Amino acid sequence: MTASQVLTVLITAGASVLLTFLSVKFLDYLRQTDAEKRAQETIDRANHEIETRRKEAELEAKEMAIQMKAEGEKELSLVRQELHERDRMLDKRQDTLEQQTDQLRKQEKMVEGNQRKLAERIEETNRRNEELAKLLDMQRQTLHQVSGLSKEEATRRLLEQLDSELQHEAGALIMKHERRVAEVCEEKSRDVLITALQRYAATHTAETTTSTVDIPNDDMKGRIIGREGRNIRAFEKATGVDVIIDDTPGVVIVSGFDMVRREVARISLNKLIADGRIHPTRIEEIVAETQTELEQHLQKLGEEAAQEADVSGLHAKLIHLLGRLRFRTSYSQNVLRHSIEVAFLTGMMAEEIGLDGRLARRCGLLHDIGKAADHEAEGGHPKIGADILKRHGERPEVVHAALGHHDDLRIDNPYTVLVAAADACSASRPGARRETLERYIKRMEELETIACGFPGVEHAFAIQAGRELRVLTSAKDTTDASAAKICHDIAKAFEEQLTYPGEIKVTVLREARFTEMAR
Repeated sequence: MTASQVLTVLITAGASVLLTFLSVKFLDYLRQTDAEKRAQETIDRANHEIETRRKEAELEAKEMAIQMKAEGEKELSLVRQELHERDRMLDKRQDTLEQQTDQLRKQEKMVEGNQRKLAERIEETNRRNEELAKLLDMQRQTLHQVSGLSKEEATRRLLEQLDSELQHEAGALIMKHERRVAEVCEEKSRDVLITALQRYAATHTAETTTSTVDIPNDDMKGRIIGREGRNIRAFEKATGVDVIIDDTPGVVIVSGFDMVRREVARISLNKLIADGRIHPTRIEEIVAETQTELEQHLQKLGEEAAQEADVSGLHAKLIHLLGRLRFRTSYSQNVLRHSIEVAFLTGMMAEEIGLDGRLARRCGLLHDIGKAADHEAEGGHPKIGADILKRHGERPEVVHAALGHHDDLRIDNPYTVLVAAADACSASRPGARRETLERYIKRMEELETIACGFPGVEHAFAIQAGRELRVLTSAKDTTDASAAKICHDIAKAFEEQLTYPGEIKVTVLREARFTEMAR
């Protein structure tokens, strides 16, 4: 390459470099200029925004100031209104106080006037009291002179008269309340008794003192009697009953008041007839065997009775005695059925009045337990039964019910009273005890005759099947005190002269009648 070419290349290269340098510089200038322009625009916008926000803040501040000013004016208006209202109320109260002050002045004037009048009246009253005292003193002196009594004597007589009148009024008031209480008690007790009797009803069959034994033929009568009567004598000795053999065909009668022995005799005789071997030795064997069987039967009967009456925990001896009551009667009423009925009635009445029904049934079931052993001990069945129950650990209520159901009743033991009431209901129900018409009429006549034999008695009427006697006395011949004595004497006469089951209530009425004719 030539020098001119190299030079040309160098010049060209230098021109290119210069031109490139100048282009870069120019571009940098343009960029700087554009950046400054954009920065200025950003500054201008920021200043404009600041100015705008400043103006908005000023406007908000002005609006808030206006709003606060309005609220302040509103509050000020309310305060002014409240103050005005308070001023008005104070004015009203002041007017009211002025009116009250005027009224107080008027009342003070009235009080002063009343005090003056009261003082005048007090003075007048004192003056009159002094005059009255003088008059009373003069009257007292006059009365003393007329009556001839001193002050102490007159006072004593007046107090005695007042005491007599007060005693009479108190007695009348007590009698009135006693009658009322008696009426209420009688009504309540009647309701309880009627309710119990309606809830429980049992049938009774009259028991007899003889049992019949059927025989296959009349030849058997001779075998029962035996040679020279040795068989019948051995049988009666072993059983303790009487054997009646008469002309009645096909029947032999066993008679005895002890139903247990009579039952042993009846069963033994049936066994002997069925066996066919009848002689003294066989009779003793059969009777002993039957007695053992009957003892077991009595225990079973006692258990069944206790279960029926819902009474548990009884001693084995008491259960055995209960079974024996099945073969005991009282005026032809079976004592075991009677005891069960009394147990149910007593339990129902106890539940009606809020007492223990189970304890009441126990008292009722065991109240006649002494009748099962009265032939073994001395005394009446209530005492015997109470001793037996006490020995076997029964509760005091049960013991007292057996002891006192026929005697005077203690009110502090209600179970005894309930047992006595149930016992009377069971024994006095129609059909419970057998009595002939002639005996019934005779008993009614005896009651009325004894009562009419007392002086002052005009009429006597037996009612309630002979369990109550109404006696009418003459008001001229008797007083209240003598009527009470007649009632006591009649009851005592019944106890001494008559034999009767249960109790007889004697009621004596003293009546005065006055009759006038109006023409």
